[in-house]
Amino acid sequence: MSAASSLARADEAGDLLQLVTFTIANEEFGLDILLVQEIIRLMPITKVPRAPEFVEGVINLRGKVIPIMDLRRRFGLEAREHDSHTRIIVVELPTLIVGFVVDAVSEVLRIPSGTVEPPPPLVAGIDAEYIKGVGKLEDRLLILIDLDQLLSNGEQTALSAL
Repeated sequence: MSAASSLARADEAGDLLQLVTFTIANEEFGLDILLVQEIIRLMPITKVPRAPEFVEGVINLRGKVIPIMDLRRRFGLEAREHDSHTRIIVVELPTLIVGFVVDAVSEVLRIPSGTVEPPPPLVAGIDAEYIKGVGKLEDRLLILIDLDQLLSNGEQTALSAL
């Protein structure tokens, strides 16, 4: 069976995952597109005193104050200077809207849910608690982020207070 026909069948069955893909430290990640509100270029970020270490600060996006999290820091990776490819992915969590700073946004991708496997204990140096699964594509792996685990309820509450 060809890849195209298996994709078509998965689509008919409603088993396709639609993801926004992005890179951090040369690894490719994916987020469910339904959680993504928008993707914006980097803008001035106002620092917030006593914010958690992984929080860069807040931005004013069309009158809304949105906390901005650096996913590199959250994952315990080495910091990197922002450049023309750096983007903020604005997502809606159950209790707040938050922006994630990523190295670059790649594409919107549809993959069959059957190609996703549970994460191994450690993927790309990132603790598996933040990972929903790993998507196997023809020539690469895609790490699927679990937004429910990325921020604890207490951290979400603290961020909403910013």
